Amino acid sequence: MAKDLLFEIGTEEVPAHVMPGTLAQLKENAEKAFKENRIAYESVRTLGTPRRTALLVKGLADKQEDVASENRGPSVKIAFDADGNPTKAAQGFARGQHVDPKDLVVKDGYVYAEVHEEGQPTAKILETLLPELVCGLSFPNNMRWGDLDFKFIRPIRWFVALYDKDVIPFELANVKSGRTSRGHRFLSKGDFTIASAADYEKACEENFIIVDQDKRKAMIREQIEAVAKENGGQAEITEDLLEEVLYLVEYPTALCGKFEDKYLALPPEAVITPMRDHQRYFPVKTADGKLLPLFITVRNGGKEYLETVQHGNERVLRARLADAQFFFDEDRKKSLEEHREKLKTVVFQQGLGTMYEKTERLEKLADFIADAIGADEKAHKHAKRAAILSKADLVTGMVTEFTELQGIMGREYAKLDGECEKVAIAIDEHYKPRFAGDSQPQTTAGRIVSLADKIDTIVGTFSLGKIPTGSQDPFALRRQALGLVNMMIEAKYHLSLTAVVAKAMDLYGMTDEKARAKMQQDVADFIRLRLKNVLENIRYDVVDAVLADVDDIYAVALRAEAVAAYAASDRAADGIQAFVRVANLAKKAAFDKVDAGLFQTDAEKNLFAAYEKAVAAVDADIKAEAYGKAIDALTELTQPITTFFDDVMVMDKDESIKNNRLALLKTIDELVNRIADFTKIVLG
Repeated sequence: MAKDLLFEIGTEEVPAHVMPGTLAQLKENAEKAFKENRIAYESVRTLGTPRRTALLVKGLADKQEDVASENRGPSVKIAFDADGNPTKAAQGFARGQHVDPKDLVVKDGYVYAEVHEEGQPTAKILETLLPELVCGLSFPNNMRWGDLDFKFIRPIRWFVALYDKDVIPFELANVKSGRTSRGHRFLSKGDFTIASAADYEKACEENFIIVDQDKRKAMIREQIEAVAKENGGQAEITEDLLEEVLYLVEYPTALCGKFEDKYLALPPEAVITPMRDHQRYFPVKTADGKLLPLFITVRNGGKEYLETVQHGNERVLRARLADAQFFFDEDRKKSLEEHREKLKTVVFQQGLGTMYEKTERLEKLADFIADAIGADEKAHKHAKRAAILSKADLVTGMVTEFTELQGIMGREYAKLDGECEKVAIAIDEHYKPRFAGDSQPQTTAGRIVSLADKIDTIVGTFSLGKIPTGSQDPFALRRQALGLVNMMIEAKYHLSLTAVVAKAMDLYGMTDEKARAKMQQDVADFIRLRLKNVLENIRYDVVDAVLADVDDIYAVALRAEAVAAYAASDRAADGIQAFVRVANLAKKAAFDKVDAGLFQTDAEKNLFAAYEKAVAAVDADIKAEAYGKAIDALTELTQPITTFFDDVMVMDKDESIKNNRLALLKTIDELVNRIADFTKIVLG
């Protein structure tokens, strides 16, 4: 008979950012464990608050499924002697299968043991399985407490383990399982007992614990929106802050606080950042997006003494905003360009010079990129100016205190200095994307400086031998490279990766040819992996087929789409087979120059003529970014290639004729590979 299971791990408060991953891990590990142990179930849920991680399993079978198997042993000749008696081999096999030798079955010239394993009671298995689930959870950092060798994210204080109404007994980290949980630290009377797994959520709520994170999240959102509306505004609710607050509270109550109007004279981000990133408050704005002197916070408790809580939060925020006002006023005593001088004292990376020198490189690299993408004169000028000022705000008091404002304060200070609007925006945009899901730069100048900054950082860091390996990426180079790839594709820039990396190496003073060649290879390989991520919605074999040459990142994306469409078409098989036959023999070519005077057959002449026609068409189509049409032009070679292989002996006894035919195939293969390496395409 199926029963429900409750397993609650009670701890000290777990960091909010760890909880989503912990709940996902517990669910995945439990499902895997039940499957491995042949225990059927209806559904698995994980619930959590800062102090508890809970597993709820509905309809968990009361015993393992029985197993019947037929295991093959030695051959009949080996299993029995001349008199038909079991040999030592048969006896050993039977013993290993826990059956009597006389019960062995003969079939197909072998002996088989028919084994039936009866399932064990689930309650008994859970005594071992539940502690293993706890030990199987992994965290970024672990703790030890007391004199224990056991490690966990935070000290474990209690376990609730109920299979329906029965306690599953076990002990881990000196904590015994039971049916007693702990209520809200301040609102409840303390510990409470849970009668059965089915009563869990109700029992928690009676003790001021909203244990279902989805329900708690909906409550928080509704309360914030209602409080904002009551105070004449709209709350700005970001999902990352909402999720963080979700795992900071067990019983949420939203409340509104105020701050002085004078702080609204600061740039909005200078007010919102201390509010949101430092205090976990939600800003309140008017319907048209203007910041109001209000904030909303979520209390871990009820509605009692809300005014006291409000005043406390207002006092804390007032101090933070006063700091912001002070730093802003001090920063404005100098222009952004004057602040830039202080970058001479700030090291970019050990061995790569100062941030001031970095801005000098960025100016030159931005100039190069602007020329390469054909930017107009204004965008060119704006990009160079933005590159010069791009890092100046790093030494301002505001960014030193609130590091999240880098780029943002540079934008605001540039505007106040009277810099062009496009220059100011580019200073902010060059950091984008700052995180996964962030937007790309939208202005040409912003894209140019962003590309320059990312290439300079990647080349500089690689030159120190600090190429990311495994999960280690202290300089966030993967994120920067991914941003670069997405930006090139979104902006539709045909920019030579080889050329821009070469320019970056020039600016770093890299002259050793071997080191430069290795750098080009390392950067290309690094970008190739990011392109694989970006093209994840395209067939893996198609992606592999277009990644040999990643010099033009945008072109790679276009080629991938065109090849994917072609590979899915009915006409692909014949063309791809022809291209593969060409590629296989082209590897043997010693020369790549074709002499038409050495052709002996019409098949050779016709193939060469078709090739010359295809070259002209492919060149024009690539220039027009019409890669689908370029593939169409290549497929016109299918019949001439087939006829060539039918009529011509490529490996002719005459060495010059053989080499000429191989050179012809190599030339065709090189043309085909301008689109893709079709040998990597898997035909269905």
